Amino acid sequence: MMIDEMDQVIRGYDGVRVLEGHDDLFYLYDPAADLPPERQQPFATIVTGDHYEKVSRLDEPGAWRFNVALTKATYTSLFGPVPTERDADWVLDSGHDYAARDTLMPHPFYASQYWVAIVNPSGLDRLLPLIEESYEFAARKYANHQARQTS
Repeated sequence: MMIDEMDQVIRGYDGVRVLEGHDDLFYLYDPAADLPPERQQPFATIVTGDHYEKVSRLDEPGAWRFNVALTKATYTSLFGPVPTERDADWVLDSGHDYAARDTLMPHPFYASQYWVAIVNPSGLDRLLPLIEESYEFAARKYANHQARQTS
């Protein structure tokens, strides 16, 4: 699978806005494109290099990582309780090899917020339900926030 394929799928959801930085992509649910910076939390990201951490070995040619935020229920059904122990570089000790390719695993830094990651996924089949859940959760949070603002 290529980055362009994943990017095209996520951009296809209604209300998605994409922020870019360091050749990385950050997908937000922001249908009015008016979220203030403090509310711009992505529901999924594509990271293309070792800009933020080195454990995924994204400096290798062609390496990239897809990250997606899940609900607590889905995360724990896949991986059990979130890891809490961190090493000297603040990488969470989940027992996973964060450089493994095509392996869904807890995110090296954000697993405690129920994020998962996969380096160089081979296809979309197993990721589509996770993307859909993350998108729907982001849309619900947005709608709830909008409702609170108007009440």
